[in-house]
Parts: sequence; structure tokens; C-alpha cells
Amino acid sequence: MNKTFDPRTTPARADLAADFLQGQISAKKFVAGRRFHVQAMVADMVAAPNEDQSLQTQLLSGEEIIVYEQKNGWAWGQAVVDGYVGYVNADTLALKEQEPGYRVCSLRTAVFRRPDVKAPVSGFLHCNSLVQVEAVQGNFGKVSDGWVFLGDLAPINTVASDWVEVAHKYLHAPYVWGGRSSFGLDCSALVQNALLAAGSSCPRDSDMQEAVLGEPVSLSKMDTGLLRGDLVFWPGHVGIMLDHKQFLHANAYHMATVIEPLTAAISRIQKTSGSVRSIRRLLGA
Repeated sequence: MNKTFDPRTTPARADLAADFLQGQISAKKFVAGRRFHVQAMVADMVAAPNEDQSLQTQLLSGEEIIVYEQKNGWAWGQAVVDGYVGYVNADTLALKEQEPGYRVCSLRTAVFRRPDVKAPVSGFLHCNSLVQVEAVQGNFGKVSDGWVFLGDLAPINTVASDWVEVAHKYLHAPYVWGGRSSFGLDCSALVQNALLAAGSSCPRDSDMQEAVLGEPVSLSKMDTGLLRGDLVFWPGHVGIMLDHKQFLHANAYHMATVIEPLTAAISRIQKTSGSVRSIRRLLGA
């Protein structure tokens, strides 16, 4: 494969590739993709069709994936939200039929089997999940999996006014490598989820985010010149400034999303990942 193509976001294998890549890479076969949406509350994406594979990322309910192959219970394709490529369990997907009208605007919302707060809960939908409300009864809306509180939904074109506040909602959420849900997420998913809620597109991994988000800020400003929303990057890690001192990040040291002084994080991370590599400022985000 041409080295200019990132395998994380290029739907291509030696034996099969997306038709739009024909003439750009080598593959035995090129195919057109089919548009599916995630019908599960969360769908895990892995790098190979094997349950023992490490988690690469997750797709949330209602998100779309372009599928190029279905085989042995697995679907291989490319997520629409960020272009990530991998395998998901085919049972978590359904053919795209209609556009969702709402998104989950709370950190998570319970899915009840009936429109009643005393009804059994079948699961939870997470921030940025996309749903179609089929009926309304009282304070509840009927979605594909059950009934959810309407106060946790917003019209799909409604965006959060403060992406940093969205990120703050994940405080104490467990750290999970490759996770994107409120039940567990990693450092770059924290940034991505918050920006998506605010209507801004965002790549999946921290190195991708470092390359395209915002404008560079001089490292000399780390002592007193950082602003709320500045992104601080190390090799393989990213976090969000809450002010000029306090730092929010999902990390494997605490195994959680935490707030701590940036100076403390720098001192600790220096020992394993090296120095801060860059700072990016998201003007107008």
C-alpha cells in the first residue's frame, strides 16, 4: 500500500478495497460499500475478525458505517463519523433506512421497556448516540430499543454551546483503551466526543487530532499562558485545559477521567512518554 495512506482510515486490504481507491492502491478486488447503521447501543470495532482482538474504537447507536464485506458474522468497513476502518460484529448493524431525528445530549440515558420510570431498564444510550423517536408518551420517546426520557434528547442539528463543559461531564468515567462511551473511553475519545457534541468534526486518535485541530501555541506558554479548551499533546496522549492550571484527561495511570494540575501530569507523564510535544488552541470551537 502507498505509504501516504493511513491504514487506520483507508478501507483497503491486499485482497479487498473500496472502489473509490481503484487506481490509487493495489488490491485483488474493489467493491462498492453499503451503508449500515449501528442498532446496538455500542458496537466494538477491532482490527481483525477475532473476539480476542484489542479494542480499536467504538461506534455508538445510530452512527453509520460503510460496509465492504460481511463474512463469518463480521462486517468490515469504515465508520462515517471519523473514517476509522475495522471489523464489527455484523449482528450490531442494520441497513440504513431513515435518518435519525435526535441525538442524546446527556452523558447517558436509560432505555426503559415501557414509558414508565419504574419499568425495567434494558440498557443505556450514550452522549452523541443518534435515534429516531417513533412515538411520544408523557415525558418519554419511543426509540428502537425502548423508551427514553425526552429531556435527554435534542434535535439532531442542535449542538452544545460549550464543548469543554461536555468533556467535563465525563469526569470519573473509567479509562478504556479504544472506548468511546460514558462507560469507558480513552484520552482522544474524550476530546472527540466533546467536539462532536458541539458540532465540530474530530479525528479519532490523538496524533490525528494534533495534526489538524486548532492552531499551535508556543510551549513557552505552559506556565501562565494557557486558556480553557487548549489541547496539550504528548506522544500517544492528549488532554484538555480547564483553565491555565487545571487539566482534564482520561488516562491509564488513574484508570479514569480526572482533573489534576497540568504540572503534576507533566511530571508523571515525562517518565513514560516524554515531554509535551505540542499545544493546540481551538479558536471558535
